[in-house]
Amino acid sequence: MTATTVHRPKSLAAFARAKALIPGGVNSPARAFGAVGGSPIFIDRAEGAYLHDLDGNAYLDFIGSWGPMILGHAHPKVRAAAAAAMLRGTSYGAPCELESELAEMVIGAVPSIEMVRFTSSGTEAAMSAVRVARGATGRDKFVKFAGCYHGHFDAFLVATGSAALTLGVPNSPGVPAGGTRDTLILQFNDVQQLRDVFAAQGDEIAGVMVEPVAGNMGLIVPTAEFRAELRRLTRHHGALLIYDEVMTGFRLAYGGAQELLGDEPDMTALGKIIGGGYPVGAYGGRADVMRKVMPAGPIFQAGTLSGNPVAMAAGVATLTELKAAPPYARLDAMGAKLAAGLGEIAAALNVPHAINRVGSMWTFFFTPTPVTDFATATTADAAKFGRFFWAMMDRGVYLPCSQFEAAFISGATTDADIDATLRAARESLALVA
Repeated sequence: MTATTVHRPKSLAAFARAKALIPGGVNSPARAFGAVGGSPIFIDRAEGAYLHDLDGNAYLDFIGSWGPMILGHAHPKVRAAAAAAMLRGTSYGAPCELESELAEMVIGAVPSIEMVRFTSSGTEAAMSAVRVARGATGRDKFVKFAGCYHGHFDAFLVATGSAALTLGVPNSPGVPAGGTRDTLILQFNDVQQLRDVFAAQGDEIAGVMVEPVAGNMGLIVPTAEFRAELRRLTRHHGALLIYDEVMTGFRLAYGGAQELLGDEPDMTALGKIIGGGYPVGAYGGRADVMRKVMPAGPIFQAGTLSGNPVAMAAGVATLTELKAAPPYARLDAMGAKLAAGLGEIAAALNVPHAINRVGSMWTFFFTPTPVTDFATATTADAAKFGRFFWAMMDRGVYLPCSQFEAAFISGATTDADIDATLRAARESLALVA
């Protein structure tokens, strides 16, 4: 991965075309490169651990479609399962057995989930979980944490993470004041603030939504005290604790972050990996709560493409592979090697930094401050990250195009890839030191 002058004229032309047709030229703000400058790179194909752009450049991919490609791109077994499903039809608008097969796998993997409902995206899953919690408790107020992102529905599009944080617009125009009136914003890992809000309003709170390991303000690790107090307070006040494991589900362990941490929320939102790269989401939890969802109960939620047979087939193939040949120990070892190497290089070059990692998820923050919440995450030098991003890109390493997003290692990544990444990082950090 030696540095060369990288020309991307086809990507530039594709972006110019897209900007005339699509707002900002992209279908999700996280792809816009607004935080790092320049124009987004248009991908032609992906295989294994690599992306290939329209101009024929190859990149070691640390995004993995923002998490779902834990097995790598175009995994043969996932591809074959999806192709076989497509031969039988791409959408039925009626039940199929693949839905039950994937549901059994999810329930078998995540002990806190006794019943599950599939959706078409993580946003739908999180939105639906909130509605169910409100309907089940008869309460309206909800707690979220600054910097955590749970999709783009109104009630949680305030002090959010992901692209909204990256672009400096944590509160979106178009969200009415009433849409967030019952949303209570706290700081991640702030135990006293959590106690205070429950002491004051605990009997009005329907639930708490949290990323058990935050990934949308960069990777941030929860403290044991914070997690324990979340569980104690919600249980004491009759509120539902919802883990947003759209990123971490089947990523940090087969049973997700809650398996790794030994936690038991009341509900869980899932997505990404459970669809093997196809559009999918799911929410599940205690049977007594989930039986309140229509048609079993009165709480409405629906979706034309929910339980899509192609997505279900890809999800079954992915989870089957993850269970048969668990990659988690190897992914953790590669993550540890990468984090240690980056730390050594940055220290040698006197680059102020903080590195957060859990398993195959990691973030290199350009700040000397330990990053434990939204406030400390935003001490990072985003401009310096932008220069680092492009230096790495020109050396064939594709990182998230924001200081405030977690990066992902896939099972297709090799030790040689990690070594090459560290060589690229040594050159790139020297340029921005």
